[in-house]
Amino acid sequence: MAKHQTKTIEEVLGEASQYINEQNTALLRHAYEYAEQAHEGQVRKSGEAYIIHPVQVASILINLEMDPATIAGGFLHDVLEDTDVTYDDLKEEFSEEIALLVDGVTKLGKIKYKSKQAQQAENHRKMFIAMSKDIRVILIKLADRLHNMRTLSHLPEEKQRRIANETLEIFAPLAHRLGISTIKWELEDTALRYMNPQQYYRIVHLMKQKRDKRVQYIEQVIDEINSQLGDVNITADISGRPKHIYSIYRKMVHQKKDFNEIYDLLAVRVIVKSIKECYAVLGIIHTCWKPMPGRFKDYIAMPKPNLYQSLHTTVIGPKGEPLEVQIRTQDMHDIAEYGIAAHWAYKEGKTGADQQKDMSRQLTWFREILEWQNETNDAEEFMESLKVDFFSDMVYVFTPNGDVIELPSGSIPLDFAYRIHTEVGNKTIGAKVNGKMEPLDYKLKTGDIVEILTSKHSYGPSEDWLKITQTTQAKNKIKQFFKKQRREENVERGREAVEAEIKNLGFQPKEVLVEENIQLALDRFHFNTAEDLYAAVGYQGVTAQQVANRVTEKLREKERARDLENSIKEMQQEVENKRRRSSGSGVYVKGIDNLLIRLSKCCNPVPGDDIVGFITRGRGVSVHRSDCPNIKHEDESRLIEVEWDNLEQERKSYSVDLEVSGFDRSGFLNDILQAINETNTSITAVNGKSDRHKMATINLTILIHNVDHLKRIVDRIKKIRDVFAVQRTLH
Repeated sequence: MAKHQTKTIEEVLGEASQYINEQNTALLRHAYEYAEQAHEGQVRKSGEAYIIHPVQVASILINLEMDPATIAGGFLHDVLEDTDVTYDDLKEEFSEEIALLVDGVTKLGKIKYKSKQAQQAENHRKMFIAMSKDIRVILIKLADRLHNMRTLSHLPEEKQRRIANETLEIFAPLAHRLGISTIKWELEDTALRYMNPQQYYRIVHLMKQKRDKRVQYIEQVIDEINSQLGDVNITADISGRPKHIYSIYRKMVHQKKDFNEIYDLLAVRVIVKSIKECYAVLGIIHTCWKPMPGRFKDYIAMPKPNLYQSLHTTVIGPKGEPLEVQIRTQDMHDIAEYGIAAHWAYKEGKTGADQQKDMSRQLTWFREILEWQNETNDAEEFMESLKVDFFSDMVYVFTPNGDVIELPSGSIPLDFAYRIHTEVGNKTIGAKVNGKMEPLDYKLKTGDIVEILTSKHSYGPSEDWLKITQTTQAKNKIKQFFKKQRREENVERGREAVEAEIKNLGFQPKEVLVEENIQLALDRFHFNTAEDLYAAVGYQGVTAQQVANRVTEKLREKERARDLENSIKEMQQEVENKRRRSSGSGVYVKGIDNLLIRLSKCCNPVPGDDIVGFITRGRGVSVHRSDCPNIKHEDESRLIEVEWDNLEQERKSYSVDLEVSGFDRSGFLNDILQAINETNTSITAVNGKSDRHKMATINLTILIHNVDHLKRIVDRIKKIRDVFAVQRTLH
């Protein structure tokens, strides 16, 4: 992976001055100095001064040639979240425009949520709503995430994987939606490196093995194309197109292909001056080499929704190997690399408001986000809907007039109808696809021409439509129909469903559904009256389980307190009966003797690990590592502080599971076992396997005294040739 040099503020401002006037460059310096003072004394996990991060974020935005307000927002993007600076401070010191951009990327830090997942969903929701009002918010956030991914190695392994997964689910697809391929590819490749290091380094290894042969082949192809274009006086910039690691990995996984079966590993890009020359070059390429059937795509005549334009064709090139060729103009190439940012490229005299207006006309899906905000009460549901409707694979279908409609893969004619208009969807009675009548649950494919048949005498949608439609937009429109048509029925149905759920939780509805508890639910789901809430349950806008959980929250807290009190009593009685300490576990509870203590087998804690105790029912205290996933969602009131007994460490051995992965070769396992034996460490179990790609995975169980002992062993193993990764595993 390419190394990215950390730039100084002078280098960054020097880059900005290449296209920004002196007055606005002074604004950027002021934003930097303001951020530097606000972050004074703060450091990152790497140990570097915190201000280095905003400087690199601003540098990424300058590379996209963003306007001064956006770059200033890059310098200031963390001051509201991590310092004492307020929104009003920023508005007074700079402008309301800059303050709004910074607020748009600021997480919600002062509200308590039931889980980290809920809080993260609310953060994302806030960001998307801000983005739908000003696209520059997400450009700052993408630059922020890109630099964070570049420095991810300084975080704990679990946090690396969580952030990498979030990047693949949210930020890389968003960069793709905006057409910013330079950011998209780096986010995906870096995320894969942390999510699946084995496959990442395997693909890197395979690409390096054939690099010289690939370069030689591409040079031969380029010479041939140049020669052919010279004969017809077409000047072109021709280059090999680098294939990105995540793209190869995704095709290997989803298409179940081997590395050598991927057609577009070998590719060239041809950049010419005009659209006319694009098609002329295509004809020449097809004259030189035979095109592969079904592998030609014309994104010039039919651009992608993210504004991408290019001609794609795959031909049987020299030596009979498949070769992908992309043909485009320089303007198309700029959009392919920088997407929407290419349209935002700063021009003196053109305001951010003018550019925002230009973009909003082309990216209509942003407006739909605002519409969803009003229709969806739950942030986690909002994010799941976003992933399905906007970040999944898409199909492109046509109206009878030739307009292109973009829908998530798996969509049906009803999704198409509701995308056209709400009333078209509500009055749908049938659909023709490519001139032929098809059922309403027919799965649409790219290129289909869809005609919706409607009737003014239609009684409206069926509730079964909720089960077969794929898009959130269609489901919400159907729910709205029933909400308006059947309010009284929905109120009664919703009340009965909530009362049934309350009984399932072991409570009586009469004691639960009092004003105080109902108000908690109204506040949580943003309704004014109990009838509005029950109606929402009736038309499935909110689930009965969600409401029941909210109104019984205080009663369940009281029950948990009673249960905990009873558990402590049971534990004390157990201790009184046994009158013994921790059975040699090497752990004790602060301030309490004679407790039954056992080390949990799911995470195998060892001396030196951060640990926490969990009060079980009748079995004493179970000791877990603090990062053990099995206690993350447990009742916090059952957690107690525990400590290692230093006197026990050297007298006792602790079992630890390790997983070693690397390139399989003769003697690989023996080298690992010998390295461990040299540290005078006992091995109690060994298990290994190798796949057809020569990737070996070896699982070991060893006995150690503490984490320092474990670190010495891991360091020895990492020095062995062809070892890619060593990690401690959980059960």
